[in-house]
Amino acid sequence: MNIEGKRSGEGFIAQRQSLISALSRALADKVNLMGFTLGRKGFLTYLRALGGSNVIKVVPSTTDASESRVSGKSLKVVCGANVAHVSNNEWTSDRTTSGYCELKVSPRYSITPNLGALEMSEALERVLTFTSSQSSRPVLQGVCLKASSGKLDMVSADGYRLAIATLDFEGEGVAVIHRDELRGIANALRRAKRVKLSFETDEATKRTYLVLETELIRYKWSGMSGEYPDYHPLIPKDFRTTVALEATETLRAIASLKALTDVKGNPVDLTIGSGKVVMSATDDKGETEIPAETTGDPMRVRFDGGYFTEALKACGGMVELNITEPHLATLFKAEDFKLVVMPLAVGKPQAKAEAGQTAENRQNVATTAEAKVPAAVTAEKAEPEKVTPDVEKAHAIAEARAITETPRKPKVVKKVTKEPVAV
Repeated sequence: MNIEGKRSGEGFIAQRQSLISALSRALADKVNLMGFTLGRKGFLTYLRALGGSNVIKVVPSTTDASESRVSGKSLKVVCGANVAHVSNNEWTSDRTTSGYCELKVSPRYSITPNLGALEMSEALERVLTFTSSQSSRPVLQGVCLKASSGKLDMVSADGYRLAIATLDFEGEGVAVIHRDELRGIANALRRAKRVKLSFETDEATKRTYLVLETELIRYKWSGMSGEYPDYHPLIPKDFRTTVALEATETLRAIASLKALTDVKGNPVDLTIGSGKVVMSATDDKGETEIPAETTGDPMRVRFDGGYFTEALKACGGMVELNITEPHLATLFKAEDFKLVVMPLAVGKPQAKAEAGQTAENRQNVATTAEAKVPAAVTAEKAEPEKVTPDVEKAHAIAEARAITETPRKPKVVKKVTKEPVAV
């Protein structure tokens, strides 16, 4: 962290609000201040509680403090009429993580920005949603930042979805940063005015570092080991159908269908064509129609409800869906953002039997089904020791149909004639 202030002997004088702003944007649990280690959250809470002045002075304790404070090496914090002596490791415990940040004070600190703070924050929020949570895929737990040809691509994937956010950037470099280390940076960047991103390489270890500087804080992350998979071949091309949807309106339609269905995953069917999209629940409990701009062939595709919702939220505004085939990956496109999502398989509807179908006709259907059993099944009957599970299943189905579908003969009820009985 870099705070603008004045040196005061071995200490410094700065604006309290600037110090609070810097500490609130930091991600580490500990802060290193003039050789002292303090709990960041506890120190931040104390500074917020101070009143009476916006100017704060921090110096090492001297003879004006008690002997125990001097021997214990403490910091003297003065803000208006408030005076405190903070000892080393104040506001820390066994649960405090080992990560720390360092606070520096200089008369003037400025950076030359090469990215917009808000654009960087929104791009990170988009891609962090689609990182993998599986420990068996360590590389996919990170975000790949790749700079080349005047563009910066931030890429994430979880095995079913692939997200790519693109920003204008002059520079070269590649680094994969674990998602947990980037989790809080998006909110911190929203409060920053200037942002500078760069890549550093340690020649000895060949490890790449990602450096992100704002007017108050300098972040530095070590890249993950391993090579990020080549994602370019996974982006679909040559689309048959394209449709443009408004994200908010589509999210409302999904919510209405979700309230009706109890199917796991809340899958949603999209029937696209003729300037509209008909969204329906897979259990035929409801449907809704949305006007949309459609081009290409009519298409029917099915998405997992949760995946579809997250895709629309990440894109925002107008979302363009590009579909090649119903069973192939679909490309969602928004401004400076692409998302590849795998759809769900859509089964063919089963033909329903007519109500007037006779028992004889049903028996003929069963006989025909038996006749369609592959010739290999017939050959296996002579050699029972080679019968496969699939063959056994086919026999079982044929026998079950023969038993259940064969018309039953009506029972013959014999009439018993009773002789008159003499009284």
